[in-house]
Amino acid sequence: MKRCDATTAWAALQGHFEAHGRDFDLREAFTRDAGRFAALSFDAPEIFADLSKNLVDAATMQWLLELARQCDLEAQRDALLRGDIANPTEGRAVLHTALRAPRGAGPYSDEVHAVLDAMLAYAERVRGDAGLTDIVNIGIGGSDLGPQMAVPALQAYGRPDKRLHFVSNVDGHDIAPLLQRLDAKHTLFIVASKTFTTQETMANATVAREWFLAQGGTDIARHFAATTTNVAAAAAFGITTTFGFWDWVGGRFSLWSAIGLPIAVAVGERNFRDLLAGAHAMDRHFAEAPLEHNLPVLLGLIDVWYRNFHRFTSRSVAPYHQGLKRLPAYLQQLEMESNGKRVDRDGNPLPYGSSPVVWGEPGTNGQHAYFQMLHQGTDVVPVEFIAVKTPAHGLADQHRKLLANCLAQSQALMLGKTAAAAAAEKAPTAAPGIAPDVLARHRSFPGNRPSTTLLLQALTPRSLGALIALYEHRIFTSGALWGINSFDQWGVELGKALCNALLPRLASGDTQGLDASTAGLLKRLTS
Repeated sequence: MKRCDATTAWAALQGHFEAHGRDFDLREAFTRDAGRFAALSFDAPEIFADLSKNLVDAATMQWLLELARQCDLEAQRDALLRGDIANPTEGRAVLHTALRAPRGAGPYSDEVHAVLDAMLAYAERVRGDAGLTDIVNIGIGGSDLGPQMAVPALQAYGRPDKRLHFVSNVDGHDIAPLLQRLDAKHTLFIVASKTFTTQETMANATVAREWFLAQGGTDIARHFAATTTNVAAAAAFGITTTFGFWDWVGGRFSLWSAIGLPIAVAVGERNFRDLLAGAHAMDRHFAEAPLEHNLPVLLGLIDVWYRNFHRFTSRSVAPYHQGLKRLPAYLQQLEMESNGKRVDRDGNPLPYGSSPVVWGEPGTNGQHAYFQMLHQGTDVVPVEFIAVKTPAHGLADQHRKLLANCLAQSQALMLGKTAAAAAAEKAPTAAPGIAPDVLARHRSFPGNRPSTTLLLQALTPRSLGALIALYEHRIFTSGALWGINSFDQWGVELGKALCNALLPRLASGDTQGLDASTAGLLKRLTS
C-alpha cells in the first residue's frame, strides 16, 4: 500500500495549491477559458456531471490523476471488484458489486441469483396479496437507510394499495404511533438484521410481535419475514420466511441484497432488476473508463483536493427532487461510516483529514434553511446539486421553478455580489437610516464558492441505481488514496458495549464505578 502523502504527486499538489490553488477564482477561470464547461463536463451511465464550478484547473486535475496512479488506485479497484480481501481488519472481501452483476458475470453468481430470485418471487406474492396493505420494515443503519431512501425515490413506480413504513429508532415514539394506525390482519413486518441480534431492531421486532398477538393475530409465518443469516434465531422468533446474505455484504452497501426486499415489494421485480442494472452499468464504467473520464474517480479526487489542500471540512448535498429527500441521510452513513477513520490500513495515525461531514436537505427547502450560511458564512462548503430533467408529475410550471432555483443557487455561489453592486440596488426591507456602505456589506456575497451539478434525465430505478453506485465508488476512491479501510466500522462498537453495561443500571440505579457526569445523569433519570 502506498499512502497518498508518500508520493511525489502529493508534494507537487501541495506546491500547486500554494502557487495557484489557494487563490483560484472561478469567475476568472470562466473568463479566461471559453471551453471550461465542455472540458469539465462528463457523461457516465444515466448521469451527466458538470464539474466546471469546482476550484480546479487542468493542472490540478492532471496532478490529482497522477496521485491516483502513484497510489495504485486502478490496482486497488481491480482487487476490490474481483473479490480480494478489501476489509483487512475483518478479513473479508467486499462484493456489493456482485449483488448487481448479471447471472454468470460476477463472483458467487449462483448463490447471489438464487437468493435474488427467491426474494423477488416472495415480493411478487406480497404485491399480489390484497390482504396485505401495510409493509413495515424494521431495521437500523444500513438495514433501514437504503430502503427508506429508495422507496420514496421510486414512488412513481409503486402501487397505491401497498403502503411502506420504516421503523428504526429504539425510541418507542417511533414504532408506537405507527402501530396505532395499522390493522394486524393487513400488516406484514420485515425484520432486517444480519445477525438477528441488533439491539434496536430486535426490541422493535419484539414490540411488533407482541402487538400483533394482542390484536388477535395468529399467523406469524404469514405476517412476519426476515432478512438475516441467522435462520435459527428467526425461527425461534416465529419467522419461517427468511432471505440471507453474506459476510462480504456491508450494511451500508446492502440495499442490493435481500435487505432490498421492501424496495422490491414497493416497485416490483422488473423495477428492482432495473435498479440493479443501473448500478451494474456504473460498476462497469468505474472498472473500464480511463481515469481521465471516470466520474467516480474524478469526484473522489476532487474530494481529496478539497479535504486535504483547501481543508474544507464538510460537503452539502442538495437534491432538487422531493423523491430524494432521504438521500443526504443515506449518504451520511455511506461516506462517514466508510471514511471516518483516523488510522491507515496498517494502523498508523493519519497526518491529514479523512471523511468530510456530509449533510443536506432537498431543494428548495434548504434554500430557506441553511443556504444563508453557504452564501455568506465564514466557512466554504462545497455543494452538490442533483437535478432531474423530467419529472414524474404533470406540473410543468412548478418543475421549471425548481430547476431555475437549482441553477440559480450554483450560479450565485460562484458569482457572488460585490459591495458596489449591492450599494446600487434598493433594499425595501432595510432599516431607515442605516449607512449605505454598512448595508452594502451586509448584502454582498463573496462568491467563488464551489459546487458540482449532477443531472439525471429522469428519476428511474435504473438512474437511481447508477447514482448510488457512483457515490459508492467515489467513496472507495478517496479512501484508497488516504490508505484507509473504508469497509469496517469499529467506531460504532464502543457505544454499543457501554450501552449494554448501562442498561441494567437504569433499572437498579447503581452508579458505582461510573464517571461523575454519567453517574449524575443516571441518578437524575432513575430518581
